[in-house]
Amino acid sequence: MEDHKRTVLVTGGAGFIGGNFVLETVGRFRVVNLDALTYAGNPETLASVSDDPDYAFVEGRIGDRELVGGLLAEHRPAAVVNFAAESHVDRSIDGPAVFVQTNVVETQGLLDAVLDHWRTLEGAERDAFRFLHVSTDEVYGTLGATGYFTEESPYRPNSPYSASKAASDHLVRAYHHTYGLPVLTTNCSNNYGSYHFPEKLIPLMILTALRGGPLPVYGDGRQVRDWLYVVDHCRAIERVLEGGVPGEVYNVGGHNERTNLEVVETVCALLDELVPDSPHAPHASLITFVEDRPGHDRRYAIDAGKIERELGWTPEETFESGMEKTVRWYLENREWCEGVLSRGYRQERLGLGGGRS
Repeated sequence: MEDHKRTVLVTGGAGFIGGNFVLETVGRFRVVNLDALTYAGNPETLASVSDDPDYAFVEGRIGDRELVGGLLAEHRPAAVVNFAAESHVDRSIDGPAVFVQTNVVETQGLLDAVLDHWRTLEGAERDAFRFLHVSTDEVYGTLGATGYFTEESPYRPNSPYSASKAASDHLVRAYHHTYGLPVLTTNCSNNYGSYHFPEKLIPLMILTALRGGPLPVYGDGRQVRDWLYVVDHCRAIERVLEGGVPGEVYNVGGHNERTNLEVVETVCALLDELVPDSPHAPHASLITFVEDRPGHDRRYAIDAGKIERELGWTPEETFESGMEKTVRWYLENREWCEGVLSRGYRQERLGLGGGRS
């Protein structure tokens, strides 16, 4: 019986969102995962599919034109999904150069390799090919107390991270309008869920609370984010791959605006419930307000109406259901967490540096 599974080249598939996308799609797609295994890339995330015949892992960088070109020629994927990026705002404040290198320079190299490959395709294979670039709502800057980011919102990035992602978005758009490359771009709100590197807010709070450490909340904790469960985001990406119009942008949000303080308080309440014998309960007593991040955006909120109207996607998880799943996952996967911490990450405060590279 003939196998009609499509092959997808995923870049950055050992990271948080990319790793979840790989786990969700292996089996429906053949997945070739290219990842540089920087500090946030974790092959243990993909242990459950490592021996799957529909999965292949390649260590390397997206800026390696020869490597990427060889993978495209060998596997002839129907799509490339680009998750590869440096993504932590605090780290970008301390050292912006690596963000420019990966998110701008190497993304441009990836686009060149993909463009060269696409130009060799013919007929239906050429028509069906897609390059999907995964980006962030942070490119739009900050909102006041009301309003939402739409696909037409102007770009006003306020951190080195968001500036580098804005540049990559513009390059992707330019390769479509200049060369005809069939690109798709998604800009998502804050993701949370399993396999998240513990420098980010939710896993940092969970793991710190479990050991009784102070839970650092930046400034007054009233910064607002729209929270999107990572598996819902992966489903959205798959829908955009299936039905998105080349050249279009799709904003993906969870309809879950919460202040950072509310997020931390939710984590604490779930730990009180799920770890009733914890010597550190009530965990909210561990909350400590610390100096704010430089240039901290006050509010992000996504209008996801376009992807809902045109592609029929809506998030399946509420903030409450997604957060319970997330906290339970970290409680049940201490070995994965300890593996991350054993590689030298000390959960230290970042993002107060002077912009050294």
